[in-house]
Amino acid sequence: MKVGFISSEVVPFAKTGGLADVSGALPKALFKLDCDVKIFLPKYDCIIASKFKLRKLFKHQSFEIKIGFKYFRCSFFTCKYPGTNIDVYFIGQEDLFNKGKLYSEDNDEPIRFIFFQKAVIELMQLLKWAPDIIHCNDWQTGLIPFYIKNHYSWDRLFEKTKTLFTIHNIGYQGTFEISDLINNEFPDEFFNPISGAEYFGKVSFLKAGLIFSDMISTVSKTYAKEILTPEYGNGMEGVLQSQKNKLTGIVNGVDYEVWNPEIDPSIPFNYNLKTVSLKVKNKQYLLKELNMNFDKNLPLIGMISRVVSQKGFDILADAVKYLVKLPAKWVILGTGDKKYEDKIIDIAQQYPDHLKANLFYNDELAHIIEAAADIFLMPSKYEPCGLNQIYSLKYGTIPVVRAVGGLEDTVLDWDENIRTKKGNGFKFKEYNSFELYFSVKRAIMTFQNKRDWQRLVENAMSKDFSWDKSAKEYLKLYKKMKD
Repeated sequence: MKVGFISSEVVPFAKTGGLADVSGALPKALFKLDCDVKIFLPKYDCIIASKFKLRKLFKHQSFEIKIGFKYFRCSFFTCKYPGTNIDVYFIGQEDLFNKGKLYSEDNDEPIRFIFFQKAVIELMQLLKWAPDIIHCNDWQTGLIPFYIKNHYSWDRLFEKTKTLFTIHNIGYQGTFEISDLINNEFPDEFFNPISGAEYFGKVSFLKAGLIFSDMISTVSKTYAKEILTPEYGNGMEGVLQSQKNKLTGIVNGVDYEVWNPEIDPSIPFNYNLKTVSLKVKNKQYLLKELNMNFDKNLPLIGMISRVVSQKGFDILADAVKYLVKLPAKWVILGTGDKKYEDKIIDIAQQYPDHLKANLFYNDELAHIIEAAADIFLMPSKYEPCGLNQIYSLKYGTIPVVRAVGGLEDTVLDWDENIRTKKGNGFKFKEYNSFELYFSVKRAIMTFQNKRDWQRLVENAMSKDFSWDKSAKEYLKLYKKMKD
C-alpha cells in the first residue's frame, strides 16, 4: 500500500500542536505495517536543513507552480525521517514559508497553502510515484481531493488514487475571502454552496476536503458523532450530515518511544508497572524544584494545556479558589488567554505552596509533570481526541476529564462500588465548575484509599493506546477505500 501523507506540520521538523505529533507517529506505524509511506510538508524557515540532513532534489532544474494567473518558483528537498527509512519531502518557497512562524494572518495565507497542495501533487508527478491513498490532514490540505478529481484528472498516474481527509479539529476551517487569485484558480462549480467549497460567501478549504474526498476520518469515535450536531459541528454539521456515509472515527494513538516512563530521558527516575513505586521520587524531585513542600498524603494534580476556554479554563477559573483549598497540590504548565493566566497567577500568589503556575511551555517539564503528578486534569469544553490523558495513563497519572470526544473514548470512569474495580480515571458530563470541582474532589478522596488507588494505577498503565493498534485501523480503512 503506497500512502502519501500530507500535513502542514510534522514532528520533529515543525510543530504547533497535536497535529504534528500524529503526523510524525502515524507514518512510522504504517511503515512498520509494510506501507510505502512518503511524508510531505512545507519547508518553513524554522526547519534546520543541516540538523536533518536535507538535500535538494533536481539540483539543476527549476520549477514553477501556477496559481490562477500567477507563477511561483518552487524548490524541493528531502531527507529520511529520523531513525527510519521513510522519505520526507519538503516544499520550498521562501516568500511564502519564511515567515518565522508556521501560520499567519497575512493576506497571502490561502495562497501559501494552495501553493503547497499543488506543489505536493506536482512533486508526485516528477517522482512518477502513484500513491494508492493520499492522506490529507486538516484544512491546509483540504483542496488536494478536489485537485486530484479536477485539475490533475488528466494524469493517469492518479487514476486509481483515493483521498482520505482527516479532521483533527473542526474549529479550524481555513475560510478565506474569494480574491481574484483564488477566483482565477477554480471553476465556477467549485464555489457551489451545496456541492462545492463556498461557505457563506467565502471559500472554505476544510469544506472542500469534506465534499471532494473519498472518505473522511476524525480522531475519535465520539468526536465523529459529536461533529454531526450543532453543539460541536462549528457550523459544518450540515455539510457533515450530507457526507456522513463516508465519515468514520479512529482514536489517535501515542508514540510510546517518546511517551513512556520506562525509557523517558526527560524524567529523573524511570519506572514501569512493576516498579511504579519509584514514581513518587519524580514527585519529590518536581516539588523541590518548584519550592513546594512534599507530603506523601497529598496528591499532586497536573495540567499541561493551552490556557484557553476550549480547554476548560473558564470553568476552572470559577472553581480554582475552591479547588486550592482541597487537600492536594497543583502544577500548571501552558500559555493562553491573559484573563485566565491572570486569575491563575492571582491564586498562585495567594497559595504559593498549593499552586505553581508555569505560564510558558517547556517539553522537558511536560514530561516531568506527567511522571510526577498523581492526577491529571482535562476539563475540556470539546476535545477531538486529546493526547495528554493517554500519556497520563501510561505514566500511571490518573486523568480527571470531561466526557467528550476522545476523552470519552479513552477514559473509563472509576466505580468504587463495583467489586471488579474497573476504571482508569474519573469523568464528568456537564460543563460547569460544580461538576469539575466534585470530580476532582472524588479523585482526591480515592487517592486516600491506597488499595483502590493502586488498582487504578494498574488499570491505567495496562491500557494500550500505541499507534500500532490505530495504524491497523487506518490500514483497514485504506484497503476498504481501494476495494
